[in-house]
Amino acid sequence: MADDTTRCGFAALVGAPNAGKSTLLNRMAGAKLSIVSPKAQTTRFRVLGILMRGHSQILLVDTPGIFRPRRKLDRAMVAAAWTGAEDADITLLLVDARSGLTEAVQTIIERLAETKRKVWLVLNKTDLVPATALLPLTASITEKLPVEHVFMVSARTGNGVEDLLDKLAASLPEGPHLYPEDDLTDLPDRLLAAELVREQIFMQTHEEVPYSATVETESYKERPDGSVRIDATIYVSRAGHKAILIGNGGQKIRQIGERARKQLSSLLERPCHLFLNVKERGGWDEERARLRAIGLDDVP
Repeated sequence: MADDTTRCGFAALVGAPNAGKSTLLNRMAGAKLSIVSPKAQTTRFRVLGILMRGHSQILLVDTPGIFRPRRKLDRAMVAAAWTGAEDADITLLLVDARSGLTEAVQTIIERLAETKRKVWLVLNKTDLVPATALLPLTASITEKLPVEHVFMVSARTGNGVEDLLDKLAASLPEGPHLYPEDDLTDLPDRLLAAELVREQIFMQTHEEVPYSATVETESYKERPDGSVRIDATIYVSRAGHKAILIGNGGQKIRQIGERARKQLSSLLERPCHLFLNVKERGGWDEERARLRAIGLDDVP
């Protein structure tokens, strides 16, 4: 007999940078909600994916990768990650099976062990390592941290993800749904626009440029024809970074804008007109106003 009990709860994805949290969130949600790049520390704030699975509403929280912070921006990112974990009904500890039990993973395990919260271990990228390596890695982690369940998945291919979703749907607390069933995320469209521009900066520039850049949506206006006009500013730390982002004859910034616009139009299901401006602003990653603008709470 089918279980028609209504369930709803939060599951937080926690792990070291580049464990594949955003890729897994997008795979589970079936939509592009969190920006992804091959570079670590791409996600800067909590992103919520809203997923219906039978009668269960799974609220997936993608958190920034946890690392040793140096700047105010870093501290705000790590604080956002731990807040996401602390507020969740279930914490999914995502570990890159290739990297294994790194120092960063050990630090996260120690903190989770102190909180005594409900933790499930999710080994990701299992398609890229020999199967014989997975059990010893699982044993070395579970010696340090009690976990309720262990899942072997590949966020990239989708292997094992359906089993994880089924178990989550059945394990969440009974209760009413918190969001409309057709909602995908609680991320405001303004913030989503800024994030998709930032993703293209990651994809199309190299070295330190993406880490020294932030994007703010200055205006978001619905037009009578159903389209939307979005004006966004990219702040960078140095003049050299501004030159790289603009490119020869403005070629690079046009390319960034065009690709972000296409993704945004697809997600919002309407035509988008995106206008980008680049400004040099040294020290933006220590400014409270800039951090709040990108969705991060203030930290000391």
